[in-house]
Amino acid sequence: VQLQAFGGGLVQAGDSLTLSCAVSGRTFDIYNVAWFRQAPGKEREFVSVITWSGGIIYYADSVKGRFSISRNPSENTVYLQMNSLKPEDTAVYYCAAGQAYNYWGQGTLVTVSS
Repeated sequence: VQLQAFGGGLVQAGDSLTLSCAVSGRTFDIYNVAWFRQAPGKEREFVSVITWSGGIIYYADSVKGRFSISRNPSENTVYLQMNSLKPEDTAVYYCAAGQAYNYWGQGTLVTVSS
């Protein structure tokens, strides 16, 4: 399974941004796809997860109500719609897949200026 995350960039506080995670390979091995992020000098933290079937979704409290995760099964892509971005959302965002998050993509940098 290979994952490729893209869509990061530099935005201002209050702006929106959508990240994409393209999944390829043995997609039938995927149980779920999640987004994590790692801010400078901090540990990696969970952001959101969606089961490959789309039936279960969870969000970290810090992004609940602002971020929305979805997937397009026909394109094997998972999206993270981020609204009302805050400077504290600045981080490298990673997508991961598998029941134990066995598979990781490269990160995409999101920078939110105040």
